[in-house]
Amino acid sequence: MAIRTTVLQDFAVFGQVRWTLPEVEGRVGEILNSRPFILFVVLFLLPWGVWLLWDKLPEGRIPLPFVERVPPSPEPDPAKYRLMIAELAEQRAGLASRYSAAGDEEERRKIEDEARVLLEGVMPALMQCWLGTPWDFNGTSETPGEGTIACGYFVSTVLRDAGFRVERFRLAQQASQNIIATFLPRSEMHIRVSTPYQDFLEEVVSRGAGVRIVGLDNHVAFLVVSKDGTVRFIHSSGARPWAVVDEAQEQAKVLQASNYRVTGNLTGNREVLRNWLTAVDWETRT
Repeated sequence: MAIRTTVLQDFAVFGQVRWTLPEVEGRVGEILNSRPFILFVVLFLLPWGVWLLWDKLPEGRIPLPFVERVPPSPEPDPAKYRLMIAELAEQRAGLASRYSAAGDEEERRKIEDEARVLLEGVMPALMQCWLGTPWDFNGTSETPGEGTIACGYFVSTVLRDAGFRVERFRLAQQASQNIIATFLPRSEMHIRVSTPYQDFLEEVVSRGAGVRIVGLDNHVAFLVVSKDGTVRFIHSSGARPWAVVDEAQEQAKVLQASNYRVTGNLTGNREVLRNWLTAVDWETRT
């Protein structure tokens, strides 16, 4: 306080003009609040400060931790999708030929294991080719990025294009439990109601890796579980952003909000793998 008073007193006698301390404080306040002073700060001091900061930072970038950085929206990739379908069909045919010629059960089981590894690698990649394709309740697109696609048609189309001989339209129109029942027995369908989200995730991970179909209150999707316990929820979302998305378990609001959840591990079932290898036609459960 003493320093401030001394400075203002010196200012008060500057140029032989004597002002009282309150008068000095008032004049300083007028200057700070005046339009010319504000313009001076905005037009000269502020840009100068920004330039100094810009010059000091690497690559001239100003970090803005308070601004949420939104990643660019993914683009559908129909060309990659077609190529992957063709390559997978060729690989399936090679495995099927070996499977047919296998001399014993042990050799067949090894080929089934190869089929599982192949599907668990390729199927999520096929799903990701659809990312960004718009959702619509009546969407029936067969090509990523063309038209719109509903959740059931996303599931049935990816399955068909991965080599499962399904009735695409009929399967897509079924309740999620019937979609899963088309491939798996009731004993391998896990139904949970009002289960806390974290408990549900831990239970799914505990059953091992695989490409699963998951049915919710009013939705059907893929649930991809990796060997390291990572869970991805890939689906044609009827909620924001109303498109095909690939979400980590923390981002999967639709999965988290659902009261009803039913799951079935397609690639974890040997009969499913055998039927895929031998190109069996799947009759839709209704």
